[in-house]
Amino acid sequence: MSGEQTKRMLGAYISEGSFSLFLTGLFQSPLENFHNSESVELDIMRSGEDIAIVIQNIADGYRLNKEDIYTNKSLVPAIYKEAGALQAADLIKRMPGQNPFANVEFQANASTRASRLLRKMQNKIIRAIELQAAQVLTTGTVSLTDAAGNVLFTVNYAPKTTHFPTVSNAWSGGSADPLLDLANLGEVIRNDGLEDPDQIIFSGRTYEYFLRDAKVQARLDNRRIDQGGIAPMQMNGLGGAFRGTIEIENYRYQLWTYGGRYTDPQTGNKTDYIPADKVIVRSSRGRLDATFGAIPKFAEPDQRVLRFLPDRVRNPGARLDLFFNAWLQPNNEELFVGCGARPLLIPTAIDTFGCLDTEP
Repeated sequence: MSGEQTKRMLGAYISEGSFSLFLTGLFQSPLENFHNSESVELDIMRSGEDIAIVIQNIADGYRLNKEDIYTNKSLVPAIYKEAGALQAADLIKRMPGQNPFANVEFQANASTRASRLLRKMQNKIIRAIELQAAQVLTTGTVSLTDAAGNVLFTVNYAPKTTHFPTVSNAWSGGSADPLLDLANLGEVIRNDGLEDPDQIIFSGRTYEYFLRDAKVQARLDNRRIDQGGIAPMQMNGLGGAFRGTIEIENYRYQLWTYGGRYTDPQTGNKTDYIPADKVIVRSSRGRLDATFGAIPKFAEPDQRVLRFLPDRVRNPGARLDLFFNAWLQPNNEELFVGCGARPLLIPTAIDTFGCLDTEP
């Protein structure tokens, strides 16, 4: 019963967890990376940096060379399928922000609730793809678990252990030499990957330790010699923050920080994609591939539920391919909506990046 008091309904505030795709954005996804197959295969051919050896006489024969040998890898994508149910009985209830005295529009409520549920599932899958990218770049291995900690999917890309070293002195301890640690890893990447490293991606904490170092400060305090500088933070739209440049030995690096995070399904804790003690070093020319497989079904959803679904999201630029589905229970009072993807992030040029552990 309404009394004499008047009330005003304000617009609802709906907080939806954001997502960032900075690490996924480092991977390429041309149209050939979208497929309908159960697995993907990749041929890899590597050449070294050999030089020609001189001969002593113009009449001597040619020195013989052999064609480079290639290797073949077969990989199976990870599978994500998320679904949620809507009960017809709940459509009569007031939605957030709705006037409690307005007549309920069942179909409008159904569309709004389905859209919100699908958006939640879509964001979960996008965060899971970013986790794949983070694991590739920080460990060279993808290992995905459930809420109980059981490993449900794993792929070991067999990186060289020298690309994932632990420093001798902790960056947090005051006696470290971050410039030397980065220089050493940069040389490993250049020798093995045949590309100049030019990008360093810090966690927020390792960046602070980096800036506290006296040698780093002296390098950046360049009044007459331009060997780098720290710039005002510039966000790139995917969650990464550009912080400036620095020259270390033969290479000029862009400095980035990244604070993207997700909720760990096992612990329920907020977890950084880049662990607090890690620093990624890479060549921006090193090829990384994001691939996406199709999810088959016998037919498209019928017209009764089709209106609740968005179109398939197939976006090479966004490194994303999402499939949507919906179905009604026989009683027509329960609607299920689903979202799925089959992504696999591949460190194709695996020798062109590495990751420092700054806390031994």
